[in-house]
Amino acid sequence: MNHKTWIFDLDDTLHYASGGIFDHINTLMTEYMVRHLGVDEVEACALRSRYWAQYGATMHGLSTHHGIDPQQFLIETHPVEILQQWLQFEDRLAESLSALPGRKIILSNGPQHYVEGILQRMKIERHFESVYGVERLNYVPKPHLDAFHTVLAHEGLQAERCIMVEDSLPNLLTAKELGMTTIWVSKDARKPAHVDHRIEKISQLLRLRLN
Repeated sequence: MNHKTWIFDLDDTLHYASGGIFDHINTLMTEYMVRHLGVDEVEACALRSRYWAQYGATMHGLSTHHGIDPQQFLIETHPVEILQQWLQFEDRLAESLSALPGRKIILSNGPQHYVEGILQRMKIERHFESVYGVERLNYVPKPHLDAFHTVLAHEGLQAERCIMVEDSLPNLLTAKELGMTTIWVSKDARKPAHVDHRIEKISQLLRLRLN
């Protein structure tokens, strides 16, 4: 049987990043911007939020508008050895992933060292054939089409043969426009038109029998 390929986001999809991990990353980003842009904390927070909303990644806005070196910014704001203390995920996540037929790929806006480090600490890295952090996307984050095109081209995939599992609705909209099956990881009761399925946790994927 020719199975479809699963493309997974990482943060708030495979683990619960909202709260501990994201809060600490946001604090580190704000401190970095205060040091390097010469702004106060209030303005740094506003810029961080604006760039994330506008570009899908704060790093993209800082690089575009302020000439910040994206690699150095990502290294200083994503210290896995510190962030791992807030790592939370499903107890049987590895079993759920193992039971899903088909290739599995990670597509994240996070930096490569962070994505790989978090996967290793969850002991699920062996389930993924390829891992794409933002560096491998040429620093063009989701939901931009180029991010998806990069992965599809590198992996030799057709969008219609892919299943995107994500917590971000804008990212799923791009995936749907390309022809992917879309799965929204959310506790929200609604299901927008560009979402094919909604789940609250990864173990529920098995019930969908999509592959």
